[in-house]
Amino acid sequence: MDWKLELVNVPVADVDRARAFYTQKVGFNLDNDATVSDEIRFVQLTPPGSNCSIAIGAGLSDMEPGSQRGLQLVVEDIHAARAELAGRGVEVSDVDVFPWGSFVFFSDPDGNGWAVQQIPS
Repeated sequence: MDWKLELVNVPVADVDRARAFYTQKVGFNLDNDATVSDEIRFVQLTPPGSNCSIAIGAGLSDMEPGSQRGLQLVVEDIHAARAELAGRGVEVSDVDVFPWGSFVFFSDPDGNGWAVQQIPS
């Protein structure tokens, strides 16, 4: 039996601000933006090449905005990824190199924390 992780909730305070950040600055694809009711709005975004998406919205979770940590993207070229993020206006760290990979780090406007990793060859 396959067990596939396909959606991770990322709690945000301002859905439109977060949607713009993830699509315009980080480059995620907008898959869905649906207002289900007066209390619920569901926005699904997917990183290019990923089989797992994130969900942002209103009424989706009781997590505090900005409380999601440890989200990780994996890329082939950490320097190109850093340059792309910085070029889009994302405040991104310098490249940190560890025996288990090279990383850059950034946060969304609410403080949800992301790592981008290049796995060593």
